Amino acid sequence: MEFLNEMRLAEILFFSLVIGGFFGAVFIIRSYMKGLQGMPREMWFLFTSKVLEYTAYAAINMSITLWLTRDCGLSDVVTGTYIMAWSLMLSVMNILAGALADTFGLKKIMIFSAVLLIFSRIIMAFFTNPILIFALGFIPLAMGFAIVMPVISIAIKRYTTKEQAAMGFGLFYVIMNIAFAIGGWYFDKVRDVFALKDAAGKIIDENAGTIIMGTHFSTYQLFFLFGVLFTALSLVAILFLREGVDKNEDGSITITPLKKFGSGLEAIKSAASDIGGKLKSAIGEKYFWIFLGMISTTLFVRFIFFHFHYTFPKYGIRILGEGAKIGQVYGVLNPVFVVFLTPLIAYLTKKVSSYKMLIVGSTISAFSCFIAVIPSDVFAHLTNSVLGEMVFVNWLGLAENHEALAAMVSNHHIAAYWPLIFFIGVFTIGEAIWSPRMMQFTVEIAPKGKEGTYLGLAILPWFLAKFVVGPMSGIVLNAYTPLNEAGKAMDFYPDHGKIWLWIGGMALLTPLSLLIFRKIFTHGVPGPDEETPEPETA
Repeated sequence: MEFLNEMRLAEILFFSLVIGGFFGAVFIIRSYMKGLQGMPREMWFLFTSKVLEYTAYAAINMSITLWLTRDCGLSDVVTGTYIMAWSLMLSVMNILAGALADTFGLKKIMIFSAVLLIFSRIIMAFFTNPILIFALGFIPLAMGFAIVMPVISIAIKRYTTKEQAAMGFGLFYVIMNIAFAIGGWYFDKVRDVFALKDAAGKIIDENAGTIIMGTHFSTYQLFFLFGVLFTALSLVAILFLREGVDKNEDGSITITPLKKFGSGLEAIKSAASDIGGKLKSAIGEKYFWIFLGMISTTLFVRFIFFHFHYTFPKYGIRILGEGAKIGQVYGVLNPVFVVFLTPLIAYLTKKVSSYKMLIVGSTISAFSCFIAVIPSDVFAHLTNSVLGEMVFVNWLGLAENHEALAAMVSNHHIAAYWPLIFFIGVFTIGEAIWSPRMMQFTVEIAPKGKEGTYLGLAILPWFLAKFVVGPMSGIVLNAYTPLNEAGKAMDFYPDHGKIWLWIGGMALLTPLSLLIFRKIFTHGVPGPDEETPEPETA
């Protein structure tokens, strides 16, 4: 009877949270949509397209390192190098995407992006040769996806008035996180459906895959194949866009024909010359170096996102076992929390300075990594509880009922979920505090009239940092969670927590640097109404 009561309580609490979350999300989306009345139809086709694309991207992003190792035969270290190269290409293309959209038009550049993504995913679904997949897979994949975010920013700006822009970006932020959550759930679902299982239903090889039209595809290859379908549907939505649509401040909508291709080339040449002059001017200013220093200090906590995408999938499967619900533990938990926490924290702390929020939030996110180092035995008693049932029965579906869960109490793979769940939950609280203020403060610290130039240059530290963080992912995985000689995960890794010691230790450099250089970053730049002095010349 006690078990029955606990089961009912767990179900009541879980489904209350789900129902409450659903209506909460509807309320948030509806609030944003109220402020976006009169939007051109392009806004809704844009959002439809990007929900599909981000869902596919979320699942592919989590499977890509697994695919490189299991299907392409690359070691952890070489896989990290591939990810480094892919990330660098993304950064370069991000810089160029805005200019390409301005020159060739949003619709054309989005069609170009979709075609590149479809082509690259077909290559990666059918081939595993490292050289071939890099040339015909990673390069067009980087080009295709790098276009997505800048184009969305440009489109939202064009489809809204100044007063509506914040609502447009807010709604997209919510929709993007919902798409990521769907992608995390879908990542786990595909790995479960196409896995090889024993007679008891336990997954013994999640990468078994299936045969389609006489061709065998591994589970990880299926993510690319299904990604082609998602992007094809996204392309259909893109085809309904009209080129040159702008919403004016009076609420009217105008359609401006694009310039001819020749004029576009002249525009690129003129823009390149103008940008070069602005960059040269900015580099000669001491404010630029203060700005660059501040951006550089925030990289260490932002590295955690990189490791969630490329280190965590391998780590999770090796620690939690084949078929581990890593998609839901990070891919669902994080974006769902972000959707609800971000507006709440923004409202409660609207009078707190951006700099203080950066320090507090980055400190919480950095220290969260050390939760993953705590031995899972510390949390094992939670498994056979109401909370445990909510997590393992109602949410993750690892046990059918309370009795089945009680039998799992001694299973170290099940207990290992707890440190990771608490780690990601606490990290997300910190993220909801510092992440929204990151862009705000970078705009505040940039001198008036030079925000665009400074923000464009803000990518430089992140670009250089990728030479370190990509290989680091492979090195720590190989050092603390290596595969055995047969290429399989071991049953237990006593030092696996050291991965998060390294990552958390690096992340702590962000709040420490922000504290140490606080006076320079907050008082060494011109105020919002001050003029930036001309750089000194020799």
